[in-house]
Amino acid sequence: MRILFIHRNFPGQFLYLTTYLSRQPQVEVVFITQRQDNHIPNVRKLLYQPVADREYHSHHYLREYHDWIAHGQGVAKAAQRLKQEGFIPDIIYAHVWGGELFIKDIYPDVPMLGYFEWYTHAHGSDLDFDPATRLSLDNLHEVRIKNSPKLVSLTNCDHALTPTQWQFEQFPQPFHPKFSVIHDGVCTNFYHPEPEAKLIIPRLGLDLSGTQEIVTYATSGMEPYRGFPQFMQAAAIIQHRRPRCHIVVGGNDATFYSQKRPDGKTYKEYFLETLNLDLDRIHFIGFLELAAYAKLLRASRVHIYLSYPYILSWSLIEALASGCLVIASDTAPVREVVEDGKNGWLVDFFSPEAIADKVDECLDHFNRFPAIREQARATAIDRYDVQKMMGKTLDLIKQMMA
Repeated sequence: MRILFIHRNFPGQFLYLTTYLSRQPQVEVVFITQRQDNHIPNVRKLLYQPVADREYHSHHYLREYHDWIAHGQGVAKAAQRLKQEGFIPDIIYAHVWGGELFIKDIYPDVPMLGYFEWYTHAHGSDLDFDPATRLSLDNLHEVRIKNSPKLVSLTNCDHALTPTQWQFEQFPQPFHPKFSVIHDGVCTNFYHPEPEAKLIIPRLGLDLSGTQEIVTYATSGMEPYRGFPQFMQAAAIIQHRRPRCHIVVGGNDATFYSQKRPDGKTYKEYFLETLNLDLDRIHFIGFLELAAYAKLLRASRVHIYLSYPYILSWSLIEALASGCLVIASDTAPVREVVEDGKNGWLVDFFSPEAIADKVDECLDHFNRFPAIREQARATAIDRYDVQKMMGKTLDLIKQMMA
């Protein structure tokens, strides 16, 4: 089998699948990407650059569409070179972010599976979730145009895949028959409980091996979409109530999905300036390598996960697989995974008090909840284990190739 992957960020959601396929003797894996770093043995990486149109001037609604087109043209040029070499894939698996737009012009007879993450709505999901947000008529217009390149790709692809039922429900109903819902999967052998785990991060000089009360929060970016403001407000309450509690925050001081602050400060900078926090008991450890991140989850007494009604993070499943006591936001994508009082706890996203109260309950009565921690891991294994998810994806690929 010859398979062609397309993703701006190598390997992205295709990490486990490309690694597995690269080890199979009868499989040739080629990956078109913009990212030069990272390497998987036996995976040929073909780099591309977006094709810039310096003469292009148009309506501001089309800025993102123009970006998608630039990536689509760059990938098409790379694929054309590949085809001239004689490489004809049996299937194309493309992350839908522009790179896939014109691939059918290069390989019209090759089936394409599209990995779709999100379809934007002005109402009922992320954009109007915060009551303080007011969408203008201009915003509403822009949302409609924002989805248009995804509709092109939905039309072009032979089949579509998305990782959660919540994300699937965002896409227009006429396209639903094209979709399969299959999660990327989490390696539950790697993310696992360790009852006596201690948190030591030598490069930061952080040693919490003697600390019983460790509350964790992990995110790609410290921003409103992942509940960072509410988390920080809850952290101040927790510290005031619990003088021996340490709070450990993993992730980047960055904004990926949310609007940036108008004053130019990051959200972390703003809350460190405005909240009364004991900086000796809140630790910002930055972006961690996977092994260190897994140790963080194993050492956690309580893990907090908050999210807008948006794309579900892998980190929630990883925390469940690690047997964490998870306190999570009562929002639609999270409710798909966490059942209140069974495998974790659901709290009001907008209530730092409610978050802190639940942290108190979990820490005060930690030994009462082994069944919840066991069920958390069972959820990850039963519904999101990478071997099961990868098996479903491979079955789908085989069906498309038949």
